[in-house]
Amino acid sequence: MKFTKKLRSILGSDSRQNRERNYLDQSVSLVDLERRQREIDSGLFRSPRNIY
Repeated sequence: MKFTKKLRSILGSDSRQNRERNYLDQSVSLVDLERRQREIDSGLFRSPRNIY
């Protein structure tokens, strides 16, 4: 488990949950926090789905 965490930190790949949390932690007010939550709910950090 520690190996994969270390490897991820070296490679810079972070889980979506961690990226969302870091984004929310940067909010400067309650209004900003709520806006960021809505952005995440609308798919800000989800990978786009290619439908052909």
